Amino acid sequence: MTYNIRLDLEEDGINKWSERRDQFTGQIGLMHPAILGLQEVLPGQKSDLQKALPNLTFLGLPRETGGEAANLAFDHTVFKLGTTGTFWLSSTPNVPSKGWDSAYSRVATWAHLVRRSDGRKFLALNTHLDNEGQQARLEGARQIVRFLAANRGHDEAVLMTGDMNTEPNTPPLQALTSPTLGLRDSKLISKTPPVGPDGTWNEFHVLPADKDKMRIDFVLVDPTIGVDRYGVLAWYFENQGERTASDHFPVVADLNPCGKH
Repeated sequence: MTYNIRLDLEEDGINKWSERRDQFTGQIGLMHPAILGLQEVLPGQKSDLQKALPNLTFLGLPRETGGEAANLAFDHTVFKLGTTGTFWLSSTPNVPSKGWDSAYSRVATWAHLVRRSDGRKFLALNTHLDNEGQQARLEGARQIVRFLAANRGHDEAVLMTGDMNTEPNTPPLQALTSPTLGLRDSKLISKTPPVGPDGTWNEFHVLPADKDKMRIDFVLVDPTIGVDRYGVLAWYFENQGERTASDHFPVVADLNPCGKH
């Protein structure tokens, strides 16, 4: 699952975090993802998630002290954790920094995971590409591909989640799905028809006005991972009107990692 949480802003009024927190955490608890990528997570939101979802371990550093994080979470009853880390999408990836024409500093959080049931190995990565810088999105995507290619272990499957702030068939998505890793868009390879709307960014609207042009959240998998089901969960709740739990819909892919390298 990948889910942009929408940072906690008082100016959001009825859509501020305290008014939608239970719906957001409830959706995650209901879907019970084994691997979860989050974006825009502030420290207080992370604390709320940890309290509500005790089966999940949350990884990752904020992009600035006390700022947003692109946390990668995993179910510790399903996986054991190897090594993990966070790097910045810039020419100085080991220190907080902005890259290229990026409006904000951006990070990627990664982890080597081992499935407890059978010892199957995974390299998972979660990110949030810049919302303004076109070059930053492309160079950040290329940097991620280089990192995954260089750090992928023997017999290790690769999967990636993120808010890419760009649509399918744009240069950043083309870079991420290049032959280097062979990552594939889970929607396009689902064995069963995708469910839900195409668009994933809703601006807190139950029915986004231009939903067909706003698919910016992705689950990408390498060729050793099959996709049984894919869905964009366009859920809403009734509290001072019909409201969504974030300004993005969650994207869920039911994966079948049974292939071999």
